[in-house]
Parts: sequence; structure tokens; C-alpha cells
Amino acid sequence: MAPSTLICDTDSWQNLKTHVAEIKKTHLRDLMNDADRCKSMMVEFDGLLLDYSRQNATLDTTNKLFQLAEAAHLKDKINRMFNGEHINSTENRSVLHVALRAPRDAVINSDGKNVVPDVWQVLDKIRDFSEKVRSGSWVGVTGKPLTNVVAVGIGGSFLGPLFVHTALQTEPEAAECAKGRQLRFLANVDPIDVARNITGLDPETTLVVVVSKTFTTAETMLNARTLREWISSALGPAAVAKHMVAVSTNLTLVEKFGIDPKNAFAFWDWVGGRYSVCSAVGVLPLSLQYGFSIVEKFLKGASSIDQHFYSAPFEKNLPVLLGLLSVWNVSFLGHPARAILPYCQALEKFAPHIQQVSMESNGKGVSIDGVVLPFEAGEIDFGEPGTNGQHSFYQLIHQGRIIPCDFIGVAKSQQPVYLKGEVVSNHDELMSNFFAQPDALAYGKTQEELQKENVSPHLVPHKTFTGNRPSLSLLLPSLTAYNVGQLLAIYEHRIAVEGFVWGINSFDQWGVELGKSLATQVRKQLHASRTNGEAIKGFNFSTTTVLAKYLQESSEVPAELPTKLPQV
Repeated sequence: MAPSTLICDTDSWQNLKTHVAEIKKTHLRDLMNDADRCKSMMVEFDGLLLDYSRQNATLDTTNKLFQLAEAAHLKDKINRMFNGEHINSTENRSVLHVALRAPRDAVINSDGKNVVPDVWQVLDKIRDFSEKVRSGSWVGVTGKPLTNVVAVGIGGSFLGPLFVHTALQTEPEAAECAKGRQLRFLANVDPIDVARNITGLDPETTLVVVVSKTFTTAETMLNARTLREWISSALGPAAVAKHMVAVSTNLTLVEKFGIDPKNAFAFWDWVGGRYSVCSAVGVLPLSLQYGFSIVEKFLKGASSIDQHFYSAPFEKNLPVLLGLLSVWNVSFLGHPARAILPYCQALEKFAPHIQQVSMESNGKGVSIDGVVLPFEAGEIDFGEPGTNGQHSFYQLIHQGRIIPCDFIGVAKSQQPVYLKGEVVSNHDELMSNFFAQPDALAYGKTQEELQKENVSPHLVPHKTFTGNRPSLSLLLPSLTAYNVGQLLAIYEHRIAVEGFVWGINSFDQWGVELGKSLATQVRKQLHASRTNGEAIKGFNFSTTTVLAKYLQESSEVPAELPTKLPQV
């Protein structure tokens, strides 16, 4: 396939388009009766089990998807990523989040230089610093140990670390290591988020981690200045150096802010924000909470999947299979959404993280060469832990729109509960639903079955389930730090596979820029209107009207802003 050729112009794509008509004639009730087919659609690796037998697909479908992968030069693109080539062409950067969790002796080059020693230099620095803080040898300005951490960042600097933190909070080993400590995340520029995050915290025992690669991110830096004021107003300006550290590459601005550059932890241009949880962005706050040894297990789990993704044949390759099935559902079967349904409350922040990784990566309308795509790319991702989601949006999934589902289960609960006299344990009750829901979606319930049950005729249409709704199941042996790393890496690489096949750049995000630039104009207008009473100008009628209403309703904001912190 020549660089300017769109994947939809290949024979492999057209063969799949033709194949759709054959699949439309099938029903999962029948496909699931073929034991050989089902067996071939189960893959195990490193304790994980993937079952994709409930996809609207036959063995012929998967073969055609592998041919599509070949036409898209998928293997070559994976190799180019791992070799550090500048596959993020619009920003002229390597894409090397795999280097963040590579073993110390690995060799991964970017621009002719092995970056792994640099990665481990930062990891060793994090290990040393976090151990000093946790042991009490690094204390606050008044001599008290720093037992509370507030990580300030937004987007990829927030969602990924929050997902991992939430997943580890109830894991026994991690929870034991976190005793007596708190980790909070301040992301939203809304002052309510500041209020919630500092409520109950004492500046004397709080360490703030400011995460911003450039140290210029508007929301993050305003929140950072707010917490700097919270600390300095209580403890004096000199306290900032002891109570604030940075994850940034802009040491000049870090020092200007009042943070000692020695307490800045680096990451690199080849780390995209949404792929940065394995860098200092996530590793520093998580190590402060749980200790580096726990976080290192998380990194090893991700690295295990990295090597699997790089070396396993496609028919046994978890991220490749998942990515190809997503392309099949989105671009051929016309299912643009995907529900991520972890039957584990500890994974409640997984779907929000994958929302960003997926939709910011693959929400593109042009090819990597800038050609407008004549087909839809990207998925609409959402989700909620089971069984909560069953009482929320499963109605639509069962009887409304067709939404392919990812069911994620865990064999061993982090916090098992048994009650004498109950039929099953609490976790078995949860997992009963994990196993039942995919079959309910696949098989449905026919009018004939309802009639045999003597259902009232006027209710039969309402109680009929068409079935034939695709899903896949991923079973984890447990949810340790290692397993959390595995899960993260599977989805990161799955999303890359989709982008590689669609022929888009999954590693830039120009779509976030326009809104930010327009917000700058609004910010200037608000300042001018509040300080000088200037009339609103330069906006359309709708924006002008609502801005005027906003200024009227918030007229108590003073023209010259004094310092005022949340009163909670």
C-alpha cells in the first residue's frame, strides 16, 4: 500500500465490505453452537483469558481481518513504533511509552540514542525521593512528615494516574503500603475541585506535585498557583520549596515558580500525555502513596504486554485481535460506540481513562497524510462497573442500539466477603452477572420462548430480545499492580492497532487546540469587562448574549482580584 493510498481502497477492505452481507445472515445463537469456532476464539497469555466468540464474526472474518492488517502494514508500523521512528509525523516525534516500563537492560532508541538509561535515571530518582518522603527523612518546613499528596494535572496527567490509584486502593498489599497516607488529584480549574481537594488537609503535612510538561498548561498552572498560595499563606513563601515538586521539562519556569529544579522529575517529547501514566506523571504520585516497589510491579505488568504485542503472532496477540475487532465493528458493521464494563469496582476509573486514550487518539477525520477519510474512524467509549451499569444503561444495550461490549472480570476479589447461609459469596454473585450478560446479549429471547412461558400477548413485543449483540470477555486472574499494568497496556496497544489500520495518526491531538484559543479571547473580554466596564465585542450574537448574562449574574466578582481561597 503506497503512503498516499487509503486503507479503504485496498482489496482487503473491499473483501470485508462484501463479507458483511454473509455475516448479516448469521446469528450468534447459531455461531455459539460451533464449539470449534468458539475454541479458536479464545486466547490465553500470562494468566489472562480473552474470549471473543460472541463477536459477529466467523473464522473467515478473522482471516480477512488478518489480511487487512497485512494490507495496512500493521507489523511494520508496530516495529517502527518500537524502533523509535518518528511515527507521530505531525509533531515529528517518536512514540515510546513502551520505553517507560522497559527492563533496565533493554535497548530502545530514539534519534540514535538508547532512552532506557534516561528512563531509569528518573525512576531511580523517584524511588529515592519517594522513600525519603515516606520514611519521614524528607519533612515539611515545620518538621512534620508529609503524609498527604495532591497531584495537580489535567487530561493525561490526571486520568491515567487516577485509574491506577483507584485500582490499587483496595488491593491488600498496596493498601498496607499506603496506610496513613492520602493521594488526591486536582484537575478541573473549577474552584470547587480545589475546595474538595484541600478539605481536611493540613498544609504542614501536604506535598503538592505539579504535573505539566511545559509548565504553561493554563488550568494546571492556575491550580498550582492556588495551592502555592494555600501553602505560603499558612506556612510562609519559603515553604513552597519543601511542599511542592514538579513533573516537567521546563526547569526555568519550575524555578521561577518557586520549586527547586532539583525536585523536578523529567519526561520526554516522545511521551504523549494520555500515554504518560508510566512516566513520572503517574509513577511519582503513585510511589509516594504506595511505595516504588508496588509501582514497579505495575510497570512490569505493562512491559509483559509490550513484549507480547511486539512478538506474538497476530492470531494469538491480544491487542492486535482487540484492535482488529474494533475496526470490524466500527467501520464495517456500523457500530460506532463501545461499552467498557469492568465487573470490579476497583476499575471504576478505567473507562474514563480509556475514553481519553481512545477518543483523543483516534478521533480523527483525515489520514496521516492529511487526506479526508471517506469512512468513519474512532470509537465512542463509555462505561461503568457492573453491576451498576446494569441498572443504568444496559436497557439500551439489550433492546435499543447495538453497542459492542467489553466485559472485564477478575477471578479473585481484592476484598472477598463470605456470609454464612448465603448461596454464593459476594464476588460469585457479581461474577454470575459477568457470565450471564454476554450470553443474554448474544442469544436474546424469542417470541416463541415467551409464548411458551405464557407471557401476555400484549407484552410479548416488549419482552422480546433480538440478541445477536456482540461482546467480548477478558478474565484477569486477580487485580494486583501487575494485572493493572497488563490491562492498561492491552488497551493502549489496541487503540494503536486501530489507528495503524485506519491509517491515521493516533498520537497527536490538534482537535483540542481551537477551543483553547477561543477561550483566550473570552478571558480577555471578561477581564476588560470586569475591570474597565468595556462592552462585549467581537463575538456572535448568541455568545454575546450569554456572556452579558453571565457578567450580570456574577457581578460580585471584584474588578481587582484580592486573594481568596475556598472556605470549606
